[in-house]
Amino acid sequence: MTDKTTAAVAAEEWTALSRPLARVIGNRSANALAKLGLHTVEDLLLHLPFRLTRRGELMPIKAVHEGESVTVVAQVVDTNIRPMNQRRGFILNVEISDGVHELELTFFAKSARPLQFHAAKLQPGTVATFSGTISTYRGQLQLTHPEYQTYADESEIDATELQRPIPIYHASAKVPSWQIHKAITTVLATITPADIPDPLPADYRQAHQLPNRFAALTALHLPTDDAEWEQAITRMKHEEAFILQALLAQQFQASQENDAPACPPQAGGMRELFANRLPFTLTASQQEVIAEISGELSRTLPTRRLLQGDVGSGKTIVALLAMLQVVDAGYQAVLVTPTEVLARQHYATILQLLGELGWGQKVELLTGSLTAGERRRALATLASGAPGITIGTHALLQEGVQLPRLGFVVVDEQHRFGVDQRDKLAVGAHLLVMTATPIPRTIAMTSFGELEVSTLRELPAGRSPITTNLVPSFAERWVKRVWQRVREEVDAGGRAYVVAPRISPNQDEEIDARASQLEEPKQLELMEKTPPPSVTELAQQLAAEPALAGTAIGVMHGRLTPAEKTAAMSDFAAGRTPVLVATTVIEVGVDVPQATAMVICGAENFGLSQLHQLRGRIGRGTQPGICLAIHSALEGTYAYERLHAFAQTTDGFELARRDLELRSEGNVLGTAQSGRKSGLRFVKVTSDEAIIAQARIAARALIAADPRLEQHPQLRAKIQQLDKNRTEYLAKG
Repeated sequence: MTDKTTAAVAAEEWTALSRPLARVIGNRSANALAKLGLHTVEDLLLHLPFRLTRRGELMPIKAVHEGESVTVVAQVVDTNIRPMNQRRGFILNVEISDGVHELELTFFAKSARPLQFHAAKLQPGTVATFSGTISTYRGQLQLTHPEYQTYADESEIDATELQRPIPIYHASAKVPSWQIHKAITTVLATITPADIPDPLPADYRQAHQLPNRFAALTALHLPTDDAEWEQAITRMKHEEAFILQALLAQQFQASQENDAPACPPQAGGMRELFANRLPFTLTASQQEVIAEISGELSRTLPTRRLLQGDVGSGKTIVALLAMLQVVDAGYQAVLVTPTEVLARQHYATILQLLGELGWGQKVELLTGSLTAGERRRALATLASGAPGITIGTHALLQEGVQLPRLGFVVVDEQHRFGVDQRDKLAVGAHLLVMTATPIPRTIAMTSFGELEVSTLRELPAGRSPITTNLVPSFAERWVKRVWQRVREEVDAGGRAYVVAPRISPNQDEEIDARASQLEEPKQLELMEKTPPPSVTELAQQLAAEPALAGTAIGVMHGRLTPAEKTAAMSDFAAGRTPVLVATTVIEVGVDVPQATAMVICGAENFGLSQLHQLRGRIGRGTQPGICLAIHSALEGTYAYERLHAFAQTTDGFELARRDLELRSEGNVLGTAQSGRKSGLRFVKVTSDEAIIAQARIAARALIAADPRLEQHPQLRAKIQQLDKNRTEYLAKG
């Protein structure tokens, strides 16, 4: 097949939107836009302006004043390109006149070539409109790098057209915003409404008074006024929210296609015995959620529920009571955790809680570090279908694990798992996923829309208070006092965590990437000059610290073997090494009631959620906790604002709200935070809750009536495209 034949076949498969840009605007312009990642007509049309600007009031030159945004109509009198005097580069001076008064234009560039382009267009005698902000140089008014449009003569100038807003695009030095807009204008002239499939159902658009997609895209690129542009933005928000909610509704619908076993509570069963012997009173929130989950477990319709609660709110007890209800009904329950440390922690806790009832033999542990014999025994027990509770890591997701009577799956710290992993394990079973990172309602609707959400808002009685203080790293006397406070806690019988952002001086994989995404150049420059401390450096430093003389110091991080991690935690809990220097491997689920002090070094490297999780490792016993955050954050930066918010409250829900404000929607759904990737371009989770809620209700109703979207092929195509572009949309972090 010849190249011409191949090209002809490809051309036959193109749609109006999939056409290569070179076919519409020529190779030169298409090659320039390709450097911005824009290759097709659709790519270009979806490269939307991020704001509008105005040409300013059309006025004579004599009426302009410094600082005003203006548009003047004038004729070019003279042009002159010359090298700059004080630095490298060139300057183009253009003198213009309206016949009575003159005004100077200036253009700067590193080389003369781009200036020659302007000079060629602005030959003496050329009539043009010039738009920009008036400034002053050496007492003379001027326009610097103005936008301009040339005309054959003044009769061509449409005053009404000059009042239209000017879209501003993300651009580059070689492909300026005006050039992008010119290309889009050319492309739009080749498109008709029939070329733009609209995934939003017509009745939804009508109900919310939204334009169709073609009209919205046209208004975004060629708005007649601000109101039209805003309406188009609103339409795109609804579209984005609706497509996402339809996808989530489909996921939920698919989860309901296989019945789960009905597991009603059994009178006199283990659940009842355990609940009656609890040494504390459940909070009102716990009782409400337990009743909610119990009712759902009693049905064959699979429950799909997210349980969120602040650190220490009692999620484990809720999950254990639910698991016991399933086991009482003759089925198997599994608790999946992201780390072996957490799996063993849950295993020990549940054995302790159930031990007095003589039921420990029905609790299994399955992790990657079991010996071959231990693994064979655990797998055989699971394969037998005997009712019981199994606690494990990703090892539960591996081939060869058989759970013939699986009734209930609990996933702890669910953001560490992919949705596909989670749902594959829970086919034909009830599912409860848990998170200790409080999630604002808008994020729950966008990121977890396929799940019903339960919230534990109260902390159990007796939870010890925690005091948080910020310690500037440059205040040596304060830092010395930190280690003295650690010694005081140890001498009083407490334990102290010391957290570092990375394992060794040459490694930075432990650093929270979410935090650095927010920083200003000054803060980033400081972080580069003063790299965050590492576990190995801190352990050596503390071993030589006079205040800690004679204190055994342990080390804990992700590169230790499972046996080494278990030993490190055992030594810490027993007090053999009362100071533990660790990475964030201890942030989730680690429960040492004697731990009373938390020192976070290089605290500016962590996000708010992670800081809160770390702080939640202390104050879990009868003694109050103290958290000391040593930082190098500059006042006025995001890092400082983050730490200031952290020190102000221990309320995880308030911190989640503040985190959302600081991060904005671009980062709050990042993979490090929630295991999900936002993909949101228009919807702002900080301000668009109403749109998300409206889209959720409508999308669920539509999917209930048309699960496979046979009546809505354009919406189906968008969802398929979403799936194609993600190994799993909202993918594993």
